[in-house]
Amino acid sequence: MTTKAALTVEAETSAPVFLYTAEQWSEGVELPRGLAAAAKAQGFKAMSGQLVQTASDTGIPDGILFGLGDGKDGLALAALSARLMPGDYHLARDAGLPFAQLAAGWVDGAYRFDRYIKAESPPRLLIPEDQPAGPALIEAQAIQRLRDMVNTPAEDMGPVAIEAEIRTLAEAFGATLVCTEGEALLAGNYPMIHAVGRAGPQSPRLIELSWGDPKAPELAIVGKGVAFDTGGLNLKTGNYMRLMKKDMGGAAHAIALAELVMAAALPVHLKLYVPAVENAISGTAFRPGDVLSSRKGLSVEIDNTDAEGRLILGDALTRASETDPDLIIDFATLTGAARVALGPDLAPFYTDDDELAAAIEAGARASGDPVWRMPLWAPYLAGLKSPIADLVNSTSDGMAGSVTAALFLQKFVSAPRWVHLDVWAWRKAKYGRPEGGAACGLRAMWAMLQARYR
Repeated sequence: MTTKAALTVEAETSAPVFLYTAEQWSEGVELPRGLAAAAKAQGFKAMSGQLVQTASDTGIPDGILFGLGDGKDGLALAALSARLMPGDYHLARDAGLPFAQLAAGWVDGAYRFDRYIKAESPPRLLIPEDQPAGPALIEAQAIQRLRDMVNTPAEDMGPVAIEAEIRTLAEAFGATLVCTEGEALLAGNYPMIHAVGRAGPQSPRLIELSWGDPKAPELAIVGKGVAFDTGGLNLKTGNYMRLMKKDMGGAAHAIALAELVMAAALPVHLKLYVPAVENAISGTAFRPGDVLSSRKGLSVEIDNTDAEGRLILGDALTRASETDPDLIIDFATLTGAARVALGPDLAPFYTDDDELAAAIEAGARASGDPVWRMPLWAPYLAGLKSPIADLVNSTSDGMAGSVTAALFLQKFVSAPRWVHLDVWAWRKAKYGRPEGGAACGLRAMWAMLQARYR
C-alpha cells in the first residue's frame, strides 16, 4: 500500500462527515448543534460542492457538512477531499450512496503529484468496519500508479521507465516478463512498433507480462505506450505537443487494470501487452508515404506520422490474438476526435459484441464511472483504403476520426471478444478536482471484469 494513500483502516480520532443530497436536505436533517447552526448561518442547501466546517479550539475540524446536489455524480466527494486539511475523517452519513463510489471520489480529490515538489499528506477517509478494506485500497493504489505515470514527464517516463513499472508489478505478483527491444523487434516480427519508435532516444520495445493459471480463461490487456508524441515528421504545433507526455496514458490504464486483476487474484490467465516507444524526429524517423509491413501481414501506407498509436497497437493486438484469449481490452489515448465527440470525462468504447457492451455499461453504472458506446461503422472503412497498400493509417478528410481509428485496430484483432477504449487520460481542474492525469473508464472495466470472471 502506498504511503500517500487517502484511505485508512484505523484512526485514533477522526472528524465526522455528513453527506446530503439536496432532496434529503429539504426533508429535514439531524446534525450536531454547532454544525446545524453553521449550516443555517451560511445558507446551506446541499447544492453540489457546498461545504460547511466547524472546528475545535485548536483549529482541527470537528464536523463537516457537504452537499451532493442530485446525488448522481459518483466522484462528487472529490470536491470535498481536495479542500480538506490533512487528518482523518469518517462518514457519519453517506446519503445512501455506495461506499465504493464515495471512496473513489475521496481518493480522486485527495491525490497529489509530489515527485518534484513537497506536498502535504492527503486527508484520509476511514474505511467503515462493515466495508471490505481490500478492494478500496487495491483500487486506490492502482489508480494512483496510473496518475503518477501520466503526470511524470517523458524524461523520466520513457520506454525504459514504463518497462520498469511493469517489471515492478511482475516481481510483486510473481508474474513472468518478456521484453522484445530494438532490432529484436524486427527479428520477432513487430515491424510497426519498430518503425514508430526507431527514431526515439530510447529503444522501442514490446513488454509482455503473463500471470495466473494457464487453464483459466485468458484475459489480454493492451495499452498504447507512446512516451512522448512529437507527431513525427508531421510535427505537432506547440499547443498540441504540450501535453504529449500523457500519450502513454493507454499503457498506464492497461498497467493499472493488470494490477487490479493480480492484486484481487481474479481467476484468469492474464496477458498484458504494452508497446512502448517515443514518436520522435531524427534521420531514421518513418515518413509520410512509407509503406510498413505488420505482424498481421497487412501492409499499411503512412498518410500521417501523427497517427502512430494505432500502428504500434496493430502489432500488439495481433500478438494478443495469437493465444486464443477469451477477451481483449485495449486502452489508448488515440484521437482528439474522441474528445470532440464526448469531452474529457466520458470514455468512448468500441466493440462489436452487444453482450459485452451491455456488461460494460452495467459496470459503469455500478462503479459510477461513465462510458459511452460508439459505433464500429463499417462503411467508414472506405476512408482507410490505399491504392498501394492494404490500409492507410489515417483518413484524408479527418472525419469520424475516432471511429476510423477503431476500425483500423479491428483489422488486427482476431478474438471472440474485443473492446477498445479511446481515453484522454487527463482532465482540467474543475469541481475541486486537481488537473492532471486521470483514470477514464478504468473502474467501469474493472467492475465488468469482476462480474464476468467471479
